[in-house]
Amino acid sequence: MKLPCQTIVWDVLPAIRAAIAEELVKLGVSQQETARLLDMAPSAISQYISKKRGYRIEFEDDVKIAIRSIAQDLSNGKGQDLSQRICGICTMLRESGSGCNYQCKSDQNTDIL
Repeated sequence: MKLPCQTIVWDVLPAIRAAIAEELVKLGVSQQETARLLDMAPSAISQYISKKRGYRIEFEDDVKIAIRSIAQDLSNGKGQDLSQRICGICTMLRESGSGCNYQCKSDQNTDIL
């Protein structure tokens, strides 16, 4: 059984990071600077760009717009709330079911007792 948090950690977050990295590089930011902005290893950015990692999810247009906005802000030095904005994208995905399998939807019963 794959838990919802496993789906997020193994599939969703890498796909979001890969999409942000790809957008930053499209905006002319070097892979080295992209790695610094995302607090990641340059090798991870290289793997994202070459589609060796983080390519499992195709995002809907609203998520692509949010990712593009994050990348533009990061490239302009306005990336203070990066974690919060990435969490917002995860929430968008969970609520729409887009990019997440059934285990990841927000209407799932989360009671543990």
